[in-house]
Amino acid sequence: MKLFDDALFQMFLERALTTMTGGGAEYGECAATAARIADGDKDSWYREWTATAAMVRGWAEESDHTGHRVSAREAYLRAATYLRISYYPLFGLPVDPRLIEAARSERDCFARFAELCDPPLRPVRVPFEGGFLDGYFCPAPESAPGRDPRPTVIAVNGYDSDVHEMYWAHAQPAVRRGYHCLLVDGPGQGLALVHQGLPMRPDWETVLRAVVDHALTLPGVDGTRLAVTGWSFGGYLAPRGVSGEPRVAALVADPGQWDVLDGMRNVLPLPPDLLDRLPDVDPAELDVHLAPVVEHPVMRWKLVQRALWVHGLGSLGEYVVESDRYRLSDVVDRIACPTLVALAEGDQLADQAEQLYEALRCPKTLMRFSAAEGTGGHCESWNRSRFNQRVFDWLDEVLAHPHAP
Repeated sequence: MKLFDDALFQMFLERALTTMTGGGAEYGECAATAARIADGDKDSWYREWTATAAMVRGWAEESDHTGHRVSAREAYLRAATYLRISYYPLFGLPVDPRLIEAARSERDCFARFAELCDPPLRPVRVPFEGGFLDGYFCPAPESAPGRDPRPTVIAVNGYDSDVHEMYWAHAQPAVRRGYHCLLVDGPGQGLALVHQGLPMRPDWETVLRAVVDHALTLPGVDGTRLAVTGWSFGGYLAPRGVSGEPRVAALVADPGQWDVLDGMRNVLPLPPDLLDRLPDVDPAELDVHLAPVVEHPVMRWKLVQRALWVHGLGSLGEYVVESDRYRLSDVVDRIACPTLVALAEGDQLADQAEQLYEALRCPKTLMRFSAAEGTGGHCESWNRSRFNQRVFDWLDEVLAHPHAP
């Protein structure tokens, strides 16, 4: 499905194409859009994806106005995907007004999709430190308030996704299996970053505590069968959160991660004396040596446009020093619930998955995913069906006999 020679644009395109399995995109719409975009031209990228989104949203509104709910919601969901894809090249500080506009339209399309679902998805605002965190409660079919409490999956996002993409990754497979699912963007993620400017933070136990508090107020949630699953950078955030939240009955880290700075040491082009002194260095010392890291457009987007914005930082040196605050080694012994650590072949973020697994002192499972079965690569994105099959089968068995904190 290669439609771009430009590696960065191809990476963004694949984020849309993977959602086809959940109705988040159509290949024909993506291919037609890609044909109108010049490699490396972020202005044409934004223009053409928003044009496709406007077309598909128009189709949704036509069906909506005439009462065709299924047709309308399917088109609204695809329009939301295309709007999300449109602003990826615009990541960074200062925030581009076009990114804000597209993200707002994405939110509106998904909100109408949510209203048209059966049962409807319920928007939530989790109270958090005097403010709130936005998300959606996705109820299992045929669930009713006060009756038949269900196990509930709390999804933890990564660096550059949002609750709308997490709906495909986490909520769809959960509700099909009779689980409720709670999607929330925390600080540094999705709605919280784009619309509130909240930066990322390492103490995800504080964030997860607020989310669990809110989950227990929602209709039909079985408080003894709460599972937390984190994907991408959520493979750090979810374990960190669960380390301070004993009410969680099961944890999935996809992929499992460890101390972030330790994972960087082998790839940073720094002289040995600087590596030895990390993190107790002046960020300016690091910046002198880090320029080659971001010469490739993909790495520049990941580390400069994305990471600095997510963390609210001004330089790569600051980012490297800040990364030392993101540690699991200090808290891993506090994770008590059964834990599944995912490790996909070819996923660079999974390099420390076995380190996390070995350090866990709770009931634990290391689940490997391979290129041979089509589940290689980051977060098993090209075969989430197989990932969901194995992970939810594991959850079914674990939550049949919840762990007592």
